[in-house]
Amino acid sequence: MKYSIETHDLVKIYDNGFKAVDNLNLFIEDKTIGGILGPNGAGKTTTIKMLTCLIQKTSGDAKVAGFDVSTNPDDVRSRIGMVPQQISLYKDLTVRENVELCADFYNVDQRIKDKKIDDLLDLVNISYAQDKYVNQLSGGMQQKTSVVASLIHNPEILFLDEPTVGLDPTTKRVLWDLMLELNDEGKSIILCSHDMYEVDKICDSINIIDSGKVVANNTPQGLKDQLLKTKEETNKNIRSMILKLEEEGTKGNEEKINHLRASLTDENEKVTVMVSNITDEMVEAVRDLEVVTDAKHVGNGRLNIDLKRSETSVNHVITAILSNGGNIASIKTNDPTLEDVFVAITAKQRTEIKNGRN
Repeated sequence: MKYSIETHDLVKIYDNGFKAVDNLNLFIEDKTIGGILGPNGAGKTTTIKMLTCLIQKTSGDAKVAGFDVSTNPDDVRSRIGMVPQQISLYKDLTVRENVELCADFYNVDQRIKDKKIDDLLDLVNISYAQDKYVNQLSGGMQQKTSVVASLIHNPEILFLDEPTVGLDPTTKRVLWDLMLELNDEGKSIILCSHDMYEVDKICDSINIIDSGKVVANNTPQGLKDQLLKTKEETNKNIRSMILKLEEEGTKGNEEKINHLRASLTDENEKVTVMVSNITDEMVEAVRDLEVVTDAKHVGNGRLNIDLKRSETSVNHVITAILSNGGNIASIKTNDPTLEDVFVAITAKQRTEIKNGRN
């Protein structure tokens, strides 16, 4: 398998002794969109700085586009583009002048430079503003200019650090579409963001970094499924402990049992079904199902249902509605969000550090 980013036991210790990155093992497949998440101070920025050859590693190995960041930094730099969170354009130059400056820095062939700039300005739809000074632009237009500047030398890998912070929803979606389009053209995209919806929407894989380590990596859906499985296994273990204490007798164990019961997480699956011709009979049919713990018609054909989680629970609900003549317009399950995953994983990491297991 070919990787755009590959690190083995990567370490960065600053002069003051602080270990910002601690044996980091990070792998992002070539020509995919890889998301990097982590709380503030987790080591994300330091990692990106090492991968983009801005700072030296302390130990370990790191390859970008197949080249070692220490022994072949020029090869790495020529193959990457960077869109930083803080706009790093010259405010007293025009949009086009900024891009021309970057083109000259990367020795873009003068015979094709103007056409490349024109094409990229068209790609992000800011050709009309090419003669405006950067300090006259909105935040979104400045970010688009930064993207053009980062793409002028046709890099294989594009790093984006919080690219949509402070942008309006419309401009955000324009940049999301641009990232997807660039990826379709074969570029690898490395996205650092705190916007969980953004990462969930466009990333093929996600690495969560905390305390300088990769503490979780999977597809967005894989991380959510993993959280559900972890909750189910935890609840199973807690119930087993409760049963054992009850078999010993409740005398002296009541407080422990109550504490364990309080730590059980909700295993019900919440489902919303929109039925265009809903009737009381349909609602009652759903309520009568063994897998249903609660069902409420909240108006406008919306039926909110609490289900005992199983592979067939939703099928039973659908069958009950259809068998009573219902027309189902939509079904939505309330699965864990990426934010739920992020909070759970980082909280677990903090607990393990506190208990001295990391």
